[in-house]
Amino acid sequence: MARTQTMVQLSDELVRALDDLARRRGVSRSSLIRDAVSEVLADDLDARIGEQIAEGYRRIPPGTPDEWGDLDAQTDLATVELGRQLDAEERRSHTSW
Repeated sequence: MARTQTMVQLSDELVRALDDLARRRGVSRSSLIRDAVSEVLADDLDARIGEQIAEGYRRIPPGTPDEWGDLDAQTDLATVELGRQLDAEERRSHTSW
């Protein structure tokens, strides 16, 4: 993977804290900074994806019928019908004993 060197100005206190943490973790300062930047970018991407999902639910709330129809109602009907079929099967299996 190609890398680009980037210059970043940090306070002496921040550099000392970075160096201390890098030393405790057994990594270089550069590696620590790369990992931190990667984590921040991943968190930002997760937040943006979460916001897009939330926007979709705001735009079309769960349970809102769409071009497929009212899927919740169909699922409820299918569940009731399946329950009836299972009850009938169970009654038939008990009478054969």
